[in-house]
Amino acid sequence: MVSQSIEDYLKTIYKLGRRGERVTTSAIAERLEVSPASVTNMVKRLADMNLVTHEPYRGVALTEAGKKIALETIRHHRLLELYLAEALGIPWDKVHAEAEKLEHVLSDDLEMAIADALGDPLTDPHGAPIPTIEGELPEPHQTPLAEVEAGQTVIIRQVSDEDAAKLRYLATLGLFPNTAIEVLDVAPFDGPLTLRVGDAEHVVGRELARNVFVTHEPQEE
Repeated sequence: MVSQSIEDYLKTIYKLGRRGERVTTSAIAERLEVSPASVTNMVKRLADMNLVTHEPYRGVALTEAGKKIALETIRHHRLLELYLAEALGIPWDKVHAEAEKLEHVLSDDLEMAIADALGDPLTDPHGAPIPTIEGELPEPHQTPLAEVEAGQTVIIRQVSDEDAAKLRYLATLGLFPNTAIEVLDVAPFDGPLTLRVGDAEHVVGRELARNVFVTHEPQEE
């Protein structure tokens, strides 16, 4: 039986590695808000379970068994987020915290029932891809809004779901997945972006823009 703590560690390692970051014990500690000593102990335990490999100065990596558990946990989380949003009407800034609690207790039968009820969705309410039942997770090429140049029109594909306050603010600006926006101006020296969203113009700080991911062309359905 895999514990909630183990699932959280494996999911965190997967996400850090997927972003191209070196998965060190300090990075894991920072992400999970635990002590480095706790991470070191857990990594040793995970290695003994053949769920990760760890080489000093090179970092932590998932084995195939560890990756399978991580992707299953992510699938549970994102399906739950979408179900909570669509079926129960829970706001998109609250579903992440609820899914964090429920992802560890979701049975295979209930997972399948939720997926069927939602029509086997490809993305969650924040635009993040949902791993398939076979354990595949496509990662389409997306660009942080903070890196888009002035004069370009882009389509929002995904927003980070880990900060509820930022999600609430993005909602007030109409910055949802599949929304087309025009970047009117980019201030120098890491300054803000001026955006046109529909008929409205908004100024968005660079920090917030790093949490919004876009594509320049509509993706094929």
